[in-house]
Amino acid sequence: MEEKKFDFNSLIGFVLIGALLLWMMSRQPDQAPKDQNTNQVQDTTAVATDETPQSEGQKEEALPTAPALISDSLAYAEAYKKFGAFAYSSTLDTGKNDSISVLENDKIKISISRRGGQITELLLKEFKTYDKKPLYLIHDGNTEFKMDFSTADNRLLNTGLFYFVPEFSEENGKQSLIMKLKTGPDTYLAYKYTLHPDDYLVDFEILSNGMHKAIDTNKDIKFTWDMKMFHTEKSVNYQNMYTMLNYRYDGDEYDHLNRMKTEEKTIEKVHWIAYKKQFFTSILDFNQPIEKIHLFSENLIEDETIDTVYTKRFTSVIPLKTDNGEFAKHWRFYFGPSDYNLLKTYGDKHYEKSINIGWGIFGWINKFIIIPVFNALKSIIPNYGLIIILMTIVIRIFMSPLVYKSYLSSAKMKVLRPEMEEINKKYPGKENAMKRQQETMELQRKAGVSVLSGCIPSLLQMPVFFALFRFFPTNFDLRQKSFLWADDLSSYDNVLNLPFNIPIYGNHVSLFPLLASIAIFFYMKMSQSQQANMQPPAQEGMPDMQKMMKMMLYISPLMMLFFFNQYGSGLSLYYFISNLLTLGIMFVIKNYVIDEEKVHAMVQKKKAEAPKKKSKFRQRLDEAMRQAQEQQELKQKKGRK
Repeated sequence: MEEKKFDFNSLIGFVLIGALLLWMMSRQPDQAPKDQNTNQVQDTTAVATDETPQSEGQKEEALPTAPALISDSLAYAEAYKKFGAFAYSSTLDTGKNDSISVLENDKIKISISRRGGQITELLLKEFKTYDKKPLYLIHDGNTEFKMDFSTADNRLLNTGLFYFVPEFSEENGKQSLIMKLKTGPDTYLAYKYTLHPDDYLVDFEILSNGMHKAIDTNKDIKFTWDMKMFHTEKSVNYQNMYTMLNYRYDGDEYDHLNRMKTEEKTIEKVHWIAYKKQFFTSILDFNQPIEKIHLFSENLIEDETIDTVYTKRFTSVIPLKTDNGEFAKHWRFYFGPSDYNLLKTYGDKHYEKSINIGWGIFGWINKFIIIPVFNALKSIIPNYGLIIILMTIVIRIFMSPLVYKSYLSSAKMKVLRPEMEEINKKYPGKENAMKRQQETMELQRKAGVSVLSGCIPSLLQMPVFFALFRFFPTNFDLRQKSFLWADDLSSYDNVLNLPFNIPIYGNHVSLFPLLASIAIFFYMKMSQSQQANMQPPAQEGMPDMQKMMKMMLYISPLMMLFFFNQYGSGLSLYYFISNLLTLGIMFVIKNYVIDEEKVHAMVQKKKAEAPKKKSKFRQRLDEAMRQAQEQQELKQKKGRK
């Protein structure tokens, strides 16, 4: 028998095989969880892929996929503790907070952020600021809108905390972007923006699907729109004066919050709210009136001599109601110029009411006279300075009969003045004051003259004055239009900058207000004689009207110079031309139209006619003056006794 020898090489082979088997067995427990986790990643990736927009034209980076999110189970668990069903939407951030979607037409460009699903930039492409920079209504965090709500598990959250999933589409020229805040594959809360082609309108919808499971609809849900208004015009003070929160409510009523002070109100049955600057506005229009909205306005300018980024801050808190537990709100934004003619094209929305062209008769004059005349001249004349001058000529010609009427009354009073002085001599002293007044009024009645006949024409011109005071600062057409040395007719013209600030006046010299003040001085100087004729002769115990008129001769031009130095140069140009024309009209009427000899003959003829029957008002007035005179005489008799 052959002796078997020990095979050392075989032993080594068995040892190596055994070691390999042990190594493989030691790796098996780790491999199973890894495979299981891989399956989870793949499933979640499929969901994320469905959420990532693939529509043509979408200007987006790919939505971060779930593997990086879910693999950190501890972070996700912490997010779930904090946000519950909204945990997934809170973890969509990958550090790219500037990722945005863009809607754009020829007029506006809107940038919408995934964070909060809100507008972060809104550029008006056709306009520039006073210093030639791009004009943004929304930029650098000046605006926030969000929804505040309670979850089904009693968490207080708002949409600004979460990341929305964008979906872009375009149909019939309208670009739409729906931003979804997801709580599951098919459940979401969404903001939908639809930009109208070649317009300033943006449809805004709040929609949801299956959110009644995540949001407690029995508790208060509110939508907040907060906005700080940028300084975009040359004069921050002038712009701030015409920056206000306007609203339409209760059918067809219009009002605004205090322009210069902090104010808050709760308004019922609101149709729209407008955050209006001097020449640009942001309007939120509701499809159906909101039962109750809380409005807040704050003036952010503490020192009007210091330039500032923001002028005012506006906030609206809008309660939201659901329909069968879901949201379906169809609203609309207008972001654009505060152009009366443009806003009027939106029909029964009455957006033009957000522009304050004056109340009562002042607004009526602007709406039916001033604006149509201005528009007619604008259609044939390209230069807005010339338009203002021609409009001034039209207005002064239209009002010249009132000037003539005033001068005619002045001439009549001048003719009667010697006789009124005779009455003063006939009844001297304080004790005869009532008697003098009675005799003077009787003389004027017989001559067909009244002090009011001279005052009424001047008073009738005042509504036009105040109407134009509202028209020029709100006229968008004048913005950044130059004339002569003025580079912007909607703002002040400065021919000299001062190294210091004068209270009320400012830190610059405007030439148009200076010229208007000089014209007012000569106008008042020329009309002093007319005003003197309209006043009765000085009487004992009565104020000296002549001295008061002399004081006004200097006070009125100074007031014009100080108060209008920071106002729009278009308004000052109007008053300058208006006073020049009035001087010319007065000169013509005085020297070539009214013949004092003919006026004297007319007055004497009137006096010789049979006296007309006194009106009931005049009878009551004469009776009251007679009784007052008798009481005065009785009192004097008792005093002598």
